[in-house]
Amino acid sequence: MHRDPNLTEVKSNATLMARRRAALPAGLGQTYEVFADRAENAELWDVEGKRYIDFAGGIAVLNTGHRHPKIVEAVKKQLDHYHHTCFQVVAYEPYVELAERLIALAPGNFAKKAFFVSTGAEAVENAVKIARAATQRQAVIAFGGGFHGRTLLGMALTGKVAPYKAGFGPFPAEIYHAEFPNPLHGISVADAMRSIEHIFKYDVEPNRVAAIMLEPVQGEGGFYIAPPEFAQALRALCDKHGIVLIADEVQTGAGRTGTWLGCEQWGVAPDLITMAKSMAGGFPLAAVIGKAEIMDKPLPGGLGGTYAGSPLACAAALAVLDVFEEEKLIERSNAVGKRLMDGLRAMAAQHVEIQDVRGLGSMVAIELFEGGDHHKPAADLTKRMCMEALKRGLVLLSCGVYANVIRILVPITASDALLDEGLAIMGEALKAAKG
Repeated sequence: MHRDPNLTEVKSNATLMARRRAALPAGLGQTYEVFADRAENAELWDVEGKRYIDFAGGIAVLNTGHRHPKIVEAVKKQLDHYHHTCFQVVAYEPYVELAERLIALAPGNFAKKAFFVSTGAEAVENAVKIARAATQRQAVIAFGGGFHGRTLLGMALTGKVAPYKAGFGPFPAEIYHAEFPNPLHGISVADAMRSIEHIFKYDVEPNRVAAIMLEPVQGEGGFYIAPPEFAQALRALCDKHGIVLIADEVQTGAGRTGTWLGCEQWGVAPDLITMAKSMAGGFPLAAVIGKAEIMDKPLPGGLGGTYAGSPLACAAALAVLDVFEEEKLIERSNAVGKRLMDGLRAMAAQHVEIQDVRGLGSMVAIELFEGGDHHKPAADLTKRMCMEALKRGLVLLSCGVYANVIRILVPITASDALLDEGLAIMGEALKAAKG
């Protein structure tokens, strides 16, 4: 602990939590009663000097780690020129260069365009706006368990009530939810496709549907992977009915899944792609990338935002792209994922509660069930395991519709030694949580 010269108290997690509770609303959740003091790559230290291994990565924001020196340098350099003009008033080259580079990385053998906003939810909302402008239709289909943001439209698209939607309705109309393929919970690709046909029969005709929105891997929903054959079936369905297919890559993008974008592994290209989180290494930036003829449908002035495409964030994102190339982080993502999966499978062999170990690239998770019974999601055990891990210096995140999934979003730049240390702590934490 150390003393802030402007305060009479000694800084500690407890004193800062007391100030937080007095000043901030209860609805602003906080997983752990910990306050950061400094961070480096895949480690952080709290205000009391305790070290933590960061397996959360700021919820998928730190694929390149905390304070990567090349990203820090790029932002400092940009600060010496200008830090804001509002792109729609006076433009700047980093914005255009970043759009060009992201377009080149996006799948699809067609002309593309891109533009920037500040958050993932904004990117999602703008993708829907573009799809509606392009099709002159209103309805959107998303999936149960999906997460698409905390704005009103984002919440409507999200397929999980607690805690994201509870008490906040009514929500925008013409949003429908289909089932997401999940063999572990008894939903096949055929079942999921049938649920869309049911929407067409029971709720809205396909010629009024503007878009279908899909995460390549569901984030908050539990790290369930969309099978390529499902994406291909959706592509065929959208082509048949003139529907825009949107890949929500806010959590999966920027190398997390072992390719720059998760949808690269589908074998078909979406019409629009949303990105945010790790694309700028922790600076607020989000993107919509897509087919040029669709992207051009909104009228001038229909897209944008005061802070959208911040010069500092664009500089950071360009540095992120350089770091990925120079440090071969796509290859590293796959290596990290393999090391994590191998370690977690070994752990599962010792604990019947771990009934699934899954991942795509370095987007890895385990799912816990009481006594290994798939009808008994172990939400309490999951929560206890996370708390036991924190005591031992490891930051974990849970997720899932049943709150029984532990997801790993460690920086791709983490060393093998650090990954192994974190895995060892997970094993100790699970043993302690079981009592």
